[in-house]
Amino acid sequence: AKKYKITIKEVITKDIKESNENIKSAFEENGFLINSDNYDGISNSEAKIKFLDIAKNKGWGEEKIQYRLRDWLISRQRYWGCPIPIINCSECGPIPIETQDLPVKLPKEVEIDSNKINFLNQSNEWLNIKCPRCGSKAKRESDTMDTFMCSSWYFLRYPCAELNDKPFIKEKINKWLPVDQYVGGVEHAILHLLYARFLTKALKDNNLFDINEPFKKLLTQGMVQSAAYKNKNTGRYVPLNKIKDINNPIDPDDNSVLEILFEKMSKSKYNGIDPETVIKKYGADTARMFILFKAPPEKDLEWGDSDVEGQFRFLSRVWKLYYEFLNDHGLEKVNINNENYEKNILRSMNIAIKEISHDIENNQFNTAISELMKFCNAISQDFKNISSNLKKILLKNLCILLAPFSPHISEELWHLLGSNESVHSQNWPQYDPKSIIMNSYELVIQINGKVRDKINISTDASEDIIKQKSLERPNIIKWIDNKEIRKIIIVKGKIINIVV
Repeated sequence: AKKYKITIKEVITKDIKESNENIKSAFEENGFLINSDNYDGISNSEAKIKFLDIAKNKGWGEEKIQYRLRDWLISRQRYWGCPIPIINCSECGPIPIETQDLPVKLPKEVEIDSNKINFLNQSNEWLNIKCPRCGSKAKRESDTMDTFMCSSWYFLRYPCAELNDKPFIKEKINKWLPVDQYVGGVEHAILHLLYARFLTKALKDNNLFDINEPFKKLLTQGMVQSAAYKNKNTGRYVPLNKIKDINNPIDPDDNSVLEILFEKMSKSKYNGIDPETVIKKYGADTARMFILFKAPPEKDLEWGDSDVEGQFRFLSRVWKLYYEFLNDHGLEKVNINNENYEKNILRSMNIAIKEISHDIENNQFNTAISELMKFCNAISQDFKNISSNLKKILLKNLCILLAPFSPHISEELWHLLGSNESVHSQNWPQYDPKSIIMNSYELVIQINGKVRDKINISTDASEDIIKQKSLERPNIIKWIDNKEIRKIIIVKGKIINIVV
C-alpha cells in the first residue's frame, strides 16, 4: 500500500486512545476495533461473536470448525509410493482388487521424468486390464499414496513379522502393543503421529484389534548443531575451530564481515562436523557419550570439540582403570581390611546403580553419565588399597552401567574381565537400600539464612541434640553474641537456621 500510495485504513488497534499515523506494519495482535461504525471500541474477540450473530440472522454465514487433515499426500505423486488397490471399470465403477492378486506390484518399465506428475499411467500393459467382475475394459488406479501411508501402520507388523498372508493377528497386537516409547524429530509430531493415530483408530473401529492409541509416550529429540562463521563479502563458511587458521585469515570480532550461523548437522548447506571424522579420531563411543552428556535428549545441543575431548578423556580413564586391575590382579595390597573405606565405596556403587537406573527410566542420560563419572572417581581415589574381590565387583558393575552409553568399550572391557558372554546380555544390577544409608551427615548451620558453620552429626540425632550441638559451636556463639533467638528451623539431614 505504501509503495503505490494507497490509503491505509486501520480497523484494529492496540490502544484506541493512541494514534497510529506512522504505522509501519499490520497489527496482528488482539486489540480494539476502529473505523468500524457502531463497533468502534469493542475487542476483536467480542466483535467476532457479534459478526457471527449477524451472519446467522441474515442467512449468509454460519459458525464452522474446519479440520486441516492433509490428504495423505496423494497430491504428491511418487513412483515408489504405496499403490492404491482399486480397479476403475467402465461398467462396474471402482472396485477393489481381489485378495489373491495382492500386493499390487509396480511395473519396472517406467521412465522417471521430473516433468511428469504420474509415472504409472505410462505403462499400458500394467495400466490396462480387464475387470475381474464383468470382463469389460478397465484401468488400474495409477495414483500412489505417499510413504506416510506405510509408516502409519508399520509398527503393527513387529509382533507378526513372520506372517505372509495377512498384516497382523488381532491377539498379538492386543498383547504387545501399544508401543512403549516413540522417539522422533519435531517434524513427526504433526504428520506421522497424526496419521498413525488416525489409522490405528480406524482399524480399531473395524474390530481388527482393541488398542485405541498406537504409542504410550513421545520423546521429541533435539538437533545436533554446529557453529560456523559466514563471510558476508564472499559468502564463505568457516568452522569456529578454523577461524584463526592461517588459510582463513578472518577476524571473528569484525561484525561487519561475519555473521554466526548454527546449522543442523545433517541438513545444512554448510555441515561443520563430519561424524566420520570424529569417529576416526575418537571412536564411536566418544561421539555417542558426548551427544548424550551435552544436553537432555529433548534439547538442541551445540557441537564442541573440547566437550568431545572431555568424554574421550573420561573413557580413557575408565580403560586405564581396568588395565590397572588386570596388571595388578592377585597382588596383595596394604589396608585391604579397611572396613570403613570399603563400606563407603560400596555405598558409592549402590548410589550409582540407584541414580543411573532412575535416570535411564526417565531419559535423563546426561545426569546418568554424571553419576558414572562420580562412581569412577570414587573407585579411582584409592584403587590400589581395595581388595581384589571388591575391585572385581566394582568393575563389573561399572561396566554394565556404562554399557548403554558406551557399548563397544564396555563389551571389550567385559571380556577382559574374563567373561565369554556379552555385557549386553547381563542382568541389570539392583541396589541395596541398606548400603546407601549414612550413619552421619554434614549439617549446615545458618544464622538468619547465611551459612556460618558446618558439622558432622549422627543421622538419628534428635532435634534437641541438633540444637545443642549447633549452639555449642564457637563460631555460632560469636555470631549470636547474646542476641535474642526468635526461631530455630531444622530440616533434618540438611540444615539448621537460627533466626536472631
